[in-house]
Amino acid sequence: MIRTLTLLATTALLAGCAAMNSLTSDVASYSAWPADRKPGSYAFERLPSQQLRADRAQLIEDSARRALEGAGFTPAAEGQASEYVVQLGARVSATEAYYDDPFWWRGGLYAHRFARPWPYYGFGVGMPTVTYEREVALLIRDRKSGQPLYETRASNDGGSPSMASLLPAMFEAAMKDFPAGSVTPRRVTTPITPP
Repeated sequence: MIRTLTLLATTALLAGCAAMNSLTSDVASYSAWPADRKPGSYAFERLPSQQLRADRAQLIEDSARRALEGAGFTPAAEGQASEYVVQLGARVSATEAYYDDPFWWRGGLYAHRFARPWPYYGFGVGMPTVTYEREVALLIRDRKSGQPLYETRASNDGGSPSMASLLPAMFEAAMKDFPAGSVTPRRVTTPITPP
């Protein structure tokens, strides 16, 4: 009995550790990739807004390289035109929610409406919880024609706005099934590797 409990506790601990080293994202991809076409050389293209924040754009590009190269793409040689142009984006948005309980809603006085035979009165303090939704997006276009060939997005949420350490895992999730498309979001788990 003790060995069984020890085994169960160890298994739960290892599962918890594994969960801390991985990230689950919802991924949706849209593909117009020709069946006979292979990945080739790529170069990043920055929008004017990204050019103003070059350090942030560089962080996003560095985070996406491993996922692109894992899908078979190679960086274009210095001074050479690439076969493909890649545009990237990343965002974090916050949603503030209050504990959804009729007794503690946003603080203030409350009455327990279900107490019988006498109502129950008290004072509550509403504590907001903030959830951060994180999303990355990647668009691959043919350089010559400008035609979009592959678009993918990965999103997840959590209690931290920090995403620098999560970006590589999110881009890896976004490119997981390249060049297949899947409009219906699917859940993809990828490892978080330390910088």
